[in-house]
Amino acid sequence: MITISDIRTTAPDRFLTRLQEKTYETLNTLRIPFQRVETDEIVTMEDCIQVNRKLQMKMVKTLFLCNRQQTEFFLFITCGDKPFKSKEFAGALGISRVSFAPPGLMEERLGTKIGAATVFSVLLDPDRKVRVVFDKDVTCEEWYGCSDGTNTGYMKIETARIVQDFLCYAEHVPTVIRV
Repeated sequence: MITISDIRTTAPDRFLTRLQEKTYETLNTLRIPFQRVETDEIVTMEDCIQVNRKLQMKMVKTLFLCNRQQTEFFLFITCGDKPFKSKEFAGALGISRVSFAPPGLMEERLGTKIGAATVFSVLLDPDRKVRVVFDKDVTCEEWYGCSDGTNTGYMKIETARIVQDFLCYAEHVPTVIRV
């Protein structure tokens, strides 16, 4: 059982990563309200179940994918309980098969380690080399649950604010697919 803090609506007093700091600065700039909790280190979607209960939402699963040559990158955001099928993902986008990007590349491109991939990583992608792809089911949810760029901080935000306001600000136009 993991330890989960009380729900907070303000940024942490200190930041663990550059991405975490940029995440909260951006939410403040855009005046996007959020609820957040701090936890023990979480790596798996199974560990997120307790966070889901606490924040009364469903955590998304954010996958960092790339082509074989590691020249095309995708941040795929899907439902936490949905299995990933590379063939369906590639087919929906009309591209060659993809695989999970190596952990080192994830840290370099997204500023996160395994278990902390988040839509907020596009703040570290000013050249827009990472393509954001949403599973249609995620965009139908009222609430968006995700990491704040660490694997000890999780938040709840209105999905529409992420898809419309945040991604517009970050200049990353999302692609929405049904898989």
